[in-house]
Amino acid sequence: MKHILFTLKGCAADELDDEGFIRDILYQASKWCKSTLIALHSHKFSPQGVTAVALLAESHISIHTWPENGTAVCDIFTCGDHTVPEDGVEYMRAELNASNIMTQTILRDLE
Repeated sequence: MKHILFTLKGCAADELDDEGFIRDILYQASKWCKSTLIALHSHKFSPQGVTAVALLAESHISIHTWPENGTAVCDIFTCGDHTVPEDGVEYMRAELNASNIMTQTILRDLE
């Protein structure tokens, strides 16, 4: 099982504040990870920011945005040998045009 924590910086404020755009990124990221999407939930904050989570059969993808800072804090947690969470991370970085990414990968073991 891999749990990748990552922060995207230098993203466009208007994209980080667009709930529909953020939801689509999580939907597509689940496909890039080769995971099975169960549900997608999001919340648009006032005056700005979006929080969203994609529930996966293999675990989850989440994003929390701060448009005023051009920052998104995210994680992708997947289990199963068929998943590729790194591809989801790269997809999200590219779609949000992040100028900088900080990542940490945690390998989780049930035993």
